Amino acid sequence: MPQKPSLTQKQKKIAAACTLAVFILLSAAVCWFVGRPMIRFAKQPELFRQWVDSLGLWGMIVYVGMCILQVVVAIIPGEPLEICGGYAFGGVWGSVLCMLGLFLGSVIVFALVRKLGQPMAEIFFPPEKLEKLHFLKHSPKRNFLFWLIFTVPGTPKDLLCYFAGLTDISWGTWLLLCSVGRLPSVLTSTVGGSFLGGKSYLFAGLVFGGTLLLSLVGLLIYRRVCRRHEKKNRSGEKPMGSGEKPMD
Repeated sequence: MPQKPSLTQKQKKIAAACTLAVFILLSAAVCWFVGRPMIRFAKQPELFRQWVDSLGLWGMIVYVGMCILQVVVAIIPGEPLEICGGYAFGGVWGSVLCMLGLFLGSVIVFALVRKLGQPMAEIFFPPEKLEKLHFLKHSPKRNFLFWLIFTVPGTPKDLLCYFAGLTDISWGTWLLLCSVGRLPSVLTSTVGGSFLGGKSYLFAGLVFGGTLLLSLVGLLIYRRVCRRHEKKNRSGEKPMGSGEKPMD
């Protein structure tokens, strides 16, 4: 059977730009219909919770949609949304709904980057940021490092979502890593939000304080690993694809 013609770089850039435009419109709609009430109720926790309860099942669907958009539109921070989920739905349901949205968002991002290539990833991340993770493409410890970046708070998970689509990692492995890896970070945020909703400020402070400490440590580790591999590249190692298997 004849092979389907692949998209040119120009076509990929156009498709990526169109995809971004669609998600920007969706994000604007969510901010208008959902964001405004959230801001209005931010200083009135009980009214906010009543508003969420009044939406019933739609409240859960809207929240899942917001989590999906947070992954796809990578400039949106994830932690505040996770905390809101715990505050509005409790630790258990907040975690379940948040994980569902993050899972679906990761599937969408992975599929788009696999189809459209680097132009899709470069909409949100400059080439130099993607280049910092280039060593992961062929590292024998790639799966472990992917899992570690997802697990430790403070690391660029959205960047990793887009970068993973540029590698040859399988769908099954990717979905397992991004799901299991995200769980600890999501749990700390939603449980902390749940404590806030229950006015258990001491426990909320302990959860958020521990998460902040882990975030700082995780960010330092991530930057150290990236700098180490940048130094290796500058020291004259053969580039990727030259026939030499890169060292981790």
